[in-house]
Amino acid sequence: MRTVLAAWMALIAAATPGWAQEQSEADVALVGELMAFHGSKAIVEVMTTHCYETTGLDNAYKDAAANWYLRNVGYLDLADRVIARLGGGTEGQQKAAETYGGSQIMTAYNQAPDKDVFCRAFLEQIESEALDIDRQLPDILKRAQDISAS
Repeated sequence: MRTVLAAWMALIAAATPGWAQEQSEADVALVGELMAFHGSKAIVEVMTTHCYETTGLDNAYKDAAANWYLRNVGYLDLADRVIARLGGGTEGQQKAAETYGGSQIMTAYNQAPDKDVFCRAFLEQIESEALDIDRQLPDILKRAQDISAS
């Protein structure tokens, strides 16, 4: 996931050169990193919906997604506040992060030899909180918290 995050941040930075000139490089990089929070949300939403539909409509996936959101909504709001404080992102940047996150997890799913096992393992990761933003992106979260507190 971290390799995917690094590639995604480079893609977002390259796609927004005019905006990058108006802000410091550090701010541009941090905004891109904070957009990964929304990419994480998309990953959870895409896979829980997909697995819900492909594993016999097991409601555990819907519950897991709802619980993930409740645990992480504050981090998503924090990211949005810090992004705004840093001058905002570009039009479509959040959507790009969500699309990228969703496409990356679907690629992993499509490459999995056993889709049911993949879905069950994904559910386990959500329920164990391993995919929560504070566990997946702790350094970025800390930087956002520091900015918000200053």
